[in-house]
Amino acid sequence: MSSAAHHYPNSPLAMFLGHAPTWYKQTILAALVMNVVFYFVLGPLLTSWIILFEFIATLAMALKCFPLQSGGLLALQVLLMQLTDSHHVYEEVEHGLPVILLVIFMVAGVHFLREMLFKFISGVLLGIKSRVVMNVVTISVVAVLSAFLDALTILAVLIALATSFYDVYEKVVSKVGYHDDPDPDDGHIDELHREDLDAFRAYLRGLLMHGAIGTAIGGVCTLVGEPENIVIGGAAGWDFVTFIQMVGPATIPTLFAGIFTCYALEKLGWFGYGAELPTAVRQILADEDEKRKREATRGDELVIVFQAVVAVLMIIALSLHLAEIGLIGLGVIILGSAITGVTDEHKLGQAFAPGLPFAALLVVFYVIVAMINSQEMFTPVMNWVLEMEGSQQVFMVFLTNGLLSAISDNVFVATIYMDQITPLMEQGLMTREVFEAQSVAVVMGTGIPSMSTPNGQAAFLFLLMSSIAPRIRLGYGRMVYMALPYFLVCTTVAGFIMYSWLG
Repeated sequence: MSSAAHHYPNSPLAMFLGHAPTWYKQTILAALVMNVVFYFVLGPLLTSWIILFEFIATLAMALKCFPLQSGGLLALQVLLMQLTDSHHVYEEVEHGLPVILLVIFMVAGVHFLREMLFKFISGVLLGIKSRVVMNVVTISVVAVLSAFLDALTILAVLIALATSFYDVYEKVVSKVGYHDDPDPDDGHIDELHREDLDAFRAYLRGLLMHGAIGTAIGGVCTLVGEPENIVIGGAAGWDFVTFIQMVGPATIPTLFAGIFTCYALEKLGWFGYGAELPTAVRQILADEDEKRKREATRGDELVIVFQAVVAVLMIIALSLHLAEIGLIGLGVIILGSAITGVTDEHKLGQAFAPGLPFAALLVVFYVIVAMINSQEMFTPVMNWVLEMEGSQQVFMVFLTNGLLSAISDNVFVATIYMDQITPLMEQGLMTREVFEAQSVAVVMGTGIPSMSTPNGQAAFLFLLMSSIAPRIRLGYGRMVYMALPYFLVCTTVAGFIMYSWLG
């Protein structure tokens, strides 16, 4: 037995939720008690709405406490109060299985490509001196890739790269070397470097947020860009080319509006953007890159070549959709680890560490989605919209889908809405023209206004829950603030097009 035994806190409250602030622990406990009161006083429906916003609050406090535990307690309470049942939860998990497999396997797969990715992107980052050019290129490339590949995969690559750069810099300037546990006071950082570190964090926040936005504005463009697009396109009977033709008049202007917004934000320095990569940081990264080149062995070079081959095979498999993305990720893990000789169980486990907590949180999220479905929380809103007519109806379909997707799951919202309007069209109660206009509105609604919150986009939520987020001080509120200009501009452009669609 180890002599350095782990000692737990002496009081139950101190032990509960670990290092989370006492006020947060008390709030969670109070919510769990009050939800029972609400259930008997207000009824199941209103209680479900209260729990939904409590769950969102646990996401908003992710920097204080990872939401798996606090949100998970709310999910368990939902099941105990029978606001939904385990059968409905399992159905939601089945629908979300492709995303869960993606998070588990593709994120781990990216781990086995990190040397190649770091070498490639460090050359780009150190080669492009202009911050504006760097960020505009990032959002443009990510948007194009997200139209054909998976958004979470692309963002996982960006997160892995940002983490690598941050690790390199922190290792150099830290008093104690690599520091895994984020210190809110930066006590492990020499004071001489703290100003540069803050600027570096701001630079990485901007780069990652531009990338996250790129996944949203690019994902709406094609049938395979977002999971909900497949649901909508399938209901509408659109193939890949037809989907692009139908949504193109809305997606292309919105895409360019997003890229222009990136340019304007970097020029003006508004909403937390516009941070330069400090000269000292650039020099440290360049020195480290030069050192790696000098010390690289024949084996190191072979690893990069092998990883590049695996990456090309991955891109081909993703672009041709040869299998579910998660299964392609498993193939990347097998090839990447086998070719480079990583067979130790513990080293393999390190690759899965970043994705598994988020995968568990997704299952908790599906409990909340099952509750929304069981209590028919969104049905009155959708029925109200369907009573409208003409361009006003199309616009409200767009807006309400965006608002509901911002607090729920995009695929879930798209499925419910398409299930409602498809029978109307089949029964002749809705013309094909109106049906297609509303289908486009669902695509744009679930994809664009939903960027207003981290839980509105899976890629945003993944970024919020990533290990890099607390280290660069990227919390829920800051993500909402940094996404706000994109939300306003892109939603306005898309909303105007939706309103004039049947005009």
